[in-house]
Amino acid sequence: MFRFNIERISEMQYPKVEILKGDALELEEFREMDYYVVNNYHLPIELMMENAGLHLANLTAHFAKKDQIIKIGVGNGHNGGGGLAAARRLAAWGYSVYLDIFTELTNSLASSQLERALAFGAKLDNIQQPDVWIDAYLGFSQHLPLNSSLLNMLEDVNNSRAVKLSLDIPTGFLGNIDVPFFKPDKILTLAAPKKILYNLDKNVEIFIADLGIPKEVYAKFGIEILPFHNNSIVKLLR
Repeated sequence: MFRFNIERISEMQYPKVEILKGDALELEEFREMDYYVVNNYHLPIELMMENAGLHLANLTAHFAKKDQIIKIGVGNGHNGGGGLAAARRLAAWGYSVYLDIFTELTNSLASSQLERALAFGAKLDNIQQPDVWIDAYLGFSQHLPLNSSLLNMLEDVNNSRAVKLSLDIPTGFLGNIDVPFFKPDKILTLAAPKKILYNLDKNVEIFIADLGIPKEVYAKFGIEILPFHNNSIVKLLR
């Protein structure tokens, strides 16, 4: 029988990068960057979705205990697919993972990720009192106003004692802190820092995950590649 003595890795061990708001990307710039790498470097969306899901699962596992309940909110886009990829990983690692799917999944990539997550042990159940609540509902392509089901979810989550983690852009947040949005304790944004995240409270921890984008693409969009060679996740100082 194998015995493991694993010391929990502190988030403080992630490489830290200080990036000024003026050097971060607008959402439209990031959207263009995303499309550019897909079209010119043959990097498929599903592979980036897998990368996002793995990094989201790794970050969650740094602070979530094995006996805690994890709820992952999922939408019909690529952000939801990343959340489902994370659900699959976390379930495989022995975590109790529950999925809150607020809309029908017509996106083929998200649907495939759902099948895999369920096969690995994630459960379709909008559990009411999770210990960790992960926001993969919408992501950077969201539009306002939100529908009533998401507005009800925001009221529930922001009154919850769960640790709250958003994948990329928090649901309902497009830069204005005075409208209802998912108020995270932590954010895992993808590939590069986004300007609108600098509008959030300084207490919100922001991490950036590697999607596998080459340095030439970072240079094209006027930013330096982050030190992902030291860790696939870095912590943003702002």
